Amino acid sequence: MRLSSLLIVSFTFLAAAGLSLVAARFAVTGMENSTEIAVRQTLDETGHDWAEVTADGLRVVLNGTAPDEANRFTAISVVGGTVDASRIIDEMEVTPTADLAPPRFSVEILRNESGISIIGLIPTGTGRAAIVEQLARVVGEDRVADLLETARYDAPEGWVAAMDYAIKSLKRLPRAKISVVVGQVSITAITNSAKEKLALEKELNRSAPPGLRLALDIAAPRPVITPFALRYHIDQNGGRFDDCSAESDASRDRILAAAQKAELAAPATCVIGMGVPSPNWSRAAELSIASLAQLGAGSVRITNADITLVATVETSPELFDQVIGELENALPQVFALHAVLPEPEAETETEIGGPPEFTATLSPEGQVQLRGRLTDETLRHLTNSFAKARFGSDNVYGATRVVDGLPANWPVRVLAGLESLSQLRRGSLIVTPDHVALRGMSHQENATAEISKLLSAKLGEAESYGLDISYEPPPEPEDKPMEPEQCETQLASIQQLGKIAFEPGSATVAAGSRGTMDAIAVILEQCGEVRLEIQGHTDSQGREGMNQNLSQARAQSVLNELRARRVVTSSFAAKGYGESTPIADNGTEEGREQNRRITFHLIRPEQSPEPESTLDGAAREDTASDSASDPTSETSGETAPDTEAPTDQEIPVQ
Repeated sequence: MRLSSLLIVSFTFLAAAGLSLVAARFAVTGMENSTEIAVRQTLDETGHDWAEVTADGLRVVLNGTAPDEANRFTAISVVGGTVDASRIIDEMEVTPTADLAPPRFSVEILRNESGISIIGLIPTGTGRAAIVEQLARVVGEDRVADLLETARYDAPEGWVAAMDYAIKSLKRLPRAKISVVVGQVSITAITNSAKEKLALEKELNRSAPPGLRLALDIAAPRPVITPFALRYHIDQNGGRFDDCSAESDASRDRILAAAQKAELAAPATCVIGMGVPSPNWSRAAELSIASLAQLGAGSVRITNADITLVATVETSPELFDQVIGELENALPQVFALHAVLPEPEAETETEIGGPPEFTATLSPEGQVQLRGRLTDETLRHLTNSFAKARFGSDNVYGATRVVDGLPANWPVRVLAGLESLSQLRRGSLIVTPDHVALRGMSHQENATAEISKLLSAKLGEAESYGLDISYEPPPEPEDKPMEPEQCETQLASIQQLGKIAFEPGSATVAAGSRGTMDAIAVILEQCGEVRLEIQGHTDSQGREGMNQNLSQARAQSVLNELRARRVVTSSFAAKGYGESTPIADNGTEEGREQNRRITFHLIRPEQSPEPESTLDGAAREDTASDSASDPTSETSGETAPDTEAPTDQEIPVQ
């Protein structure tokens, strides 16, 4: 009986304990659920739906990946407004921050008489001190303004080569601006003459490393004309210029308009340059030409500020006095007029009869014949020696005679005429006591002006001479290199007949392609100094990295084959593009065949972006860079599957 009472009490106690545990569990679960719901609602309302919530008793565990550290901190803060912050367990992660993109490296170098200034952003490891030291060796110590900034990044590919080329080129450029970006150099410079400009452009192109984009803007200023001269002649055939200088386009147009009114017989132009003696040059020229037209015939020569007007013997003295008087009063200040009205001379004959005359003819082959009359043996010996020195000892044939009674200035007229004849490719010279006539052809556009200056200086401003000199462009040299675009076209034509093939799975040029390589080498020898990029391309079979390496090796192999054929390849570059630039569908065998190829691209200059900063340093140049377009045309031809696995398939040479 006693035992039964104990059992009942024990059972009752255990039952109460169990009910308490169940009730407590339901209470905890309800609290966790309500907490999760409240926290989830708060996170959703504040835009943090990326966060996950787990309630574990009194603890609130936050999981998930925050976009950034700020969002993670905000999520903890908003949850802390719903539950006690001490109950929050932060197990959230933050999205890894992507590496910062490297900045755009660029440099601008300016050089003039004051020194060199360099400004821009360069990679830290490229040796800022070494760059400044190299520039100091060009212009001397304490003449380099260093405004460079550095960034802790590795130098991108092509940066070092571009900077080295820019600094080396600066040694040849006393007045220049050079802009450098990765793989590109833009040079703006000033030279003293058109000839120097062409030579500098050729030298800069030749020394540029392969693959470098080069943009050149070399300017040649107007030439300095000394003396500033003009000579206009009117005869029975109309008017013509023997020489014409002008300081501007407007001045030239005014002078030519005056000549049109004065019976200009053939189209003419004036050399524009610096050195004009007066801002009223064109006005003086207009008045002088108009006065000559009033006289009807003769010549007018303006040398700097001296004007010499020579009329003909037939000119009426009354008309001559009237025209010269009006011209003297109308001329601007500074200009001095010397007018000449020749007097009729009595006809004289030498002891051998006929008018005194000396002639010289120059054939296109360079043969010279000297005929006519000279004053004495000394002059004959001097004339022959002078002609042989000018035209060559074996090219002169002398048939002159010594007579008496020639004018005192006869030797000067003969030698000046021969010196003028030597500037022609073919022509004839006639010297008489009152006139020197020169006719012929020259390959120099300004030959008439140069010869006119020579005769004026040798004979005197008042002496009469006539020039009838035509211009013909010099013939093209037989070994002139073909144009780069024509070279590219020829390479394309060759590869249409036979593609460059390789041994399967390798970079070795197949034996069947040797004929194609020989033909390409012959074309490149005719191309001269052309900048080419030999590009290797593959299909998409195989791994991308493997195809990239294979295309580079094949492009280099073609370059080596050209070097073995003694082709000058200093301006060539080899580069592999892998499978990145297909020209056909890689899903078909025909398409893959077209994609496996070698291409030859002209390396053309492209515009280099302007630097983002300006320079207030020691040197400045107000110049700008031109740009040229990127390469757009290509020639193709490569075969052999782009896989390293051996294959027995033979790829035909097309």
